Amino acid sequence: MLGGLFIPPVKDLNETEDFFEKRLKDKRYCFAICLKDDDYLVGYVHAEEDDSHDFGYALRKEFWHQGIVSEAGNAVIELLKEDGIPYITATHDKNNPGSGAVMKRIGMKYCYTYKEQWQPKNFPVIFRMYQLNFDGQIDRIYQKYWNLYDEHFIETDI
Repeated sequence: MLGGLFIPPVKDLNETEDFFEKRLKDKRYCFAICLKDDDYLVGYVHAEEDDSHDFGYALRKEFWHQGIVSEAGNAVIELLKEDGIPYITATHDKNNPGSGAVMKRIGMKYCYTYKEQWQPKNFPVIFRMYQLNFDGQIDRIYQKYWNLYDEHFIETDI
């Protein structure tokens, strides 16, 4: 899982197409990430249109740590601002601090942490929730996950 969207392992093209049809197709803020030199597809970036405005991304591992997601994320953020989206949120597994580093690089701020019995694998995961407000309401914090999960807290060493 990266940036809020679980990417299941796919075995073949049919499973890939099924994932695309169910999770990504016809989304207004879903974009492929391609290399500038040759348009080679290396990942995607998206923002949900629901009240969370959840920002997510996935990138092939061999392209990590090159600033690719940060660059793509900043482009999507500019579009969201132009369209009047007031904020974005994103979550990452505490055990995946690299994803949190991307969130910080694009200007997101840590808000809180919560523990969820994560599906589809049915095991507990501690998620960190980040947010970036575009409309000047700097103190607004999306509370859905805080209110939804009994175990939540604010980490001070982030």
